[in-house]
Amino acid sequence: MFKGLYIHVPFCIKKCRYCDFYSVTDLSLAEKYTKAAVRNISQITDKFDTVYFGGGTPSLLSAEQISEILSAVKIAPNAEISMECNPNSVTENYLKEIYSAGINRLSFGVQSFCDTELKMLGRLHTAEEAIAAINSAHSVGFENISADIMLAVSGQTKESLRQSLDVLGTLPLTHVSAYMLKVEEGTPLSRDKRLLSEIPDEDSTAEMYLLAVRKLESMDFEQYEISNFAKKNFECRHNLKYWRCEEYYGIGPAAHSFVNGERYCCPKNIADFISAEVQGKVTLENGGSESEKAMLSLRLTKEGIAAEKMSAETAKNAEILVQKGLMKKEQDSFKLTPEGCLVSNQIIIFLGIMP
Repeated sequence: MFKGLYIHVPFCIKKCRYCDFYSVTDLSLAEKYTKAAVRNISQITDKFDTVYFGGGTPSLLSAEQISEILSAVKIAPNAEISMECNPNSVTENYLKEIYSAGINRLSFGVQSFCDTELKMLGRLHTAEEAIAAINSAHSVGFENISADIMLAVSGQTKESLRQSLDVLGTLPLTHVSAYMLKVEEGTPLSRDKRLLSEIPDEDSTAEMYLLAVRKLESMDFEQYEISNFAKKNFECRHNLKYWRCEEYYGIGPAAHSFVNGERYCCPKNIADFISAEVQGKVTLENGGSESEKAMLSLRLTKEGIAAEKMSAETAKNAEILVQKGLMKKEQDSFKLTPEGCLVSNQIIIFLGIMP
């Protein structure tokens, strides 16, 4: 089985208010970062059938730098090669160039099609720019395009969310990630009392999530994971590796890996990443236990957990949740319903599948 490769590109023009992912704003380091990424990737002998450029903002690298990094990757046939993009950081020519370099899947960080919400989040693009970028990507040849949408952000209402979803439905998208806002400690958002006071309450957040699920499914985006929806056969193959407990390498500062049963990460320091012959390694924990596999499987709403892999006690508890409408049993597997997705952490505890 081929492994996945995640490449963390730690550059942003500026940090969004809600984001706690590792990134820096010194774009003068991009070329040195590229050389370091190539150096590290070249030392891996495995072939990869999924490659994912995440960030940060990968589209701040030049098309030549993206091509240089990909040239070091041993790519298996029919590989999925994804790249995250911000709508304001791409042009039609740039999209043509990365398409020619081998990128075949794009994930746009849209977050909202409401300009007031985008401004609040600290995004640098407008709704109009996001629409133009997605249409431009499709026009140059991309057939697999995803968009991120955020739910329950400060000031958002069910009506404004519905408007964003309506716009989304008019675009040539094959995949949508719909994430509920999580206030991370230490971010600008966590220190802004006014914005915190405008975040929808739990009941409203639940209603927004269920609205998004229903609306997306009405547009033929089938839910296959708690926060992810895809047209038929367009699930993100790379992210499925995470949820199926399959192996992957992570390259770049803050990137995580799961290889030979071990989980580890590269330290969050771009200077060290650039200067080291081999990127640093911080061991996190062993991975791949049966309980971890069960916990991750629960996130996959189309697959779920096979009943035969459950203990008698866990299966008994799952049946209780079926009666409450939080799970369903299909083809001898227990799966979360949309309502169950809202309380997945509590369900994991109730089922006794904590790793």
